[in-house]
Amino acid sequence: MTRSDLVEELAARFAQLTQRDAEYAVKTILDAMSDALVRGHRIEIRGFGSFSVNRRPPRMGRNPRSGEAVHIPEKRVPHFKPGKALRETVDQRTAELQGVQAQ
Repeated sequence: MTRSDLVEELAARFAQLTQRDAEYAVKTILDAMSDALVRGHRIEIRGFGSFSVNRRPPRMGRNPRSGEAVHIPEKRVPHFKPGKALRETVDQRTAELQGVQAQ
């Protein structure tokens, strides 16, 4: 699902929302989540999962073409851990779909 798919789904589920309002709502939520992660906060959405920032320490890597050593600087990368309810739902619905397709 892409961002535009999410906007369309939101506008379709809530008739009182225009496409523009749905797009603004999605943008606002994603911006707020990004800002929280940049500030180092952890985001937890019960039943869905949690987002956090992991630190990757600096290291030495290799250029695959020349084989020379290359310094790779420290990075901070977002990490998502799905919640128990999401994992169970995905597992259950995937099993149901596979059962329907097998028939």
